[in-house]
Amino acid sequence: MGAGLAIASCAPAVQKPVTGEVTFSGPQLTDNGFVSFDGARLGLRVWPAKGETKAIMLGLHGMNDYSAAFRMVAPYLAEHGVTTYAIDQRGFGISPNTGIWAGEDLLINDAAALEQAARAAYPGLPVTMMGISMGGAVAIRAAAEKRIHPDRLILAAPAVWGWSAMPPVYRMALWLGAHTRPDQNVLPPKNLKIVASDNNKMLYENWKDPLFLKKTRIDSIYGLVGLMEDASKSVANLPPNTLYLYGAHDQIIPPKAAFRSVRRLPATTRTIYYPKGYHMLTRDLNGALVWADILAFIQDPEAKPPSGLGAIPVAKQTQRMAQGRAPQGNP
Repeated sequence: MGAGLAIASCAPAVQKPVTGEVTFSGPQLTDNGFVSFDGARLGLRVWPAKGETKAIMLGLHGMNDYSAAFRMVAPYLAEHGVTTYAIDQRGFGISPNTGIWAGEDLLINDAAALEQAARAAYPGLPVTMMGISMGGAVAIRAAAEKRIHPDRLILAAPAVWGWSAMPPVYRMALWLGAHTRPDQNVLPPKNLKIVASDNNKMLYENWKDPLFLKKTRIDSIYGLVGLMEDASKSVANLPPNTLYLYGAHDQIIPPKAAFRSVRRLPATTRTIYYPKGYHMLTRDLNGALVWADILAFIQDPEAKPPSGLGAIPVAKQTQRMAQGRAPQGNP
C-alpha cells in the first residue's frame, strides 16, 4: 500500500499554459520571438527569403533540439523565395521551462498558433509546416485532428516509435522510472553506438551548443513515447499534400516502427526513401538532396523529386521481415 502511494505521488511533470496575461492580443510573430496562443513567448529563428517572399515554411524541431535544427535547409529555401520561421518548442531552446515536457496538447496548440500568426502576417501566401522527428509527431497529431491546415505538410523522419512498437521490458522500465523518479536525467549508454547523422561536424556543433540538450528527464521520454504512439495511430488521417521522408540508416526511429506507420498512410501521401539517409536528413552529408526535394514539394506537390529517389519500399521491407531478414537500416 505504501509503495503504491509513493509511486502515485511521483507523477510525470507536464507544463501548463500561461495564465494571467492581461495585454495578450493573440498569436503573433515579433522581432524577438513568437507569442503563442496563451501569451507565452517562445524562441524563434527567422530566415527571410532573398527578394520577394513566395511561400512560408514553419519549422518544428526534434527532441532536445531547437530552432537551429533548420539552420542548413532554411538558407537554401531562402535563396528560392521561401521565408522560414522555426520556433523553440516549449521546454527547448530559449522557450519556457527548459527540460520539462510540455505535453501533447500544449505542443499542438503552439503549432496551431504558429500557423495562425503566419497567415495573419502573410495573407494569401502558401504555408508549409515541416516537422522533424518529435516535431513531425506534433505536426501529425495537429493535422490529423484538423488543428492545423497547412497548404503543404512535410514530415522528416517523424517520431512514430510509440508504446505498441516497444519491447515490453522497455515499456515497464520507462513507466516505473517516470512514476518513481520522474526528474532523473537520462544519458545515452556510452556503449550504445547510435548514429544520428553521418555529418560529424554538425553533430559536434550540436554537442558544443549550450541550447542543445544533452540530458533528458525520464518523464520527458515517457511523454515523448506517448506522443509517438498517438502520432503512429493518427497517420491514416493526414491531409492531402503531405510528404513523408525517411532514411535507410535511421537509427533513432527503428525501421519496423517507421514502416508500420507508412503502411497506414493515406494514398494521397507522398513518400521519399533516402538509401544514404540518417535520422537528421536535412543535416546529413547528402542533405542537399533532401533540400531540393523539399523545395520542389513546396513549389508543386505533384512534381517529381529532383533527387530521382523513389517511395519508401514498404512492400519490400514487409517481405524481408516476413522472411526473417533484417530490413535495411536496422540499428
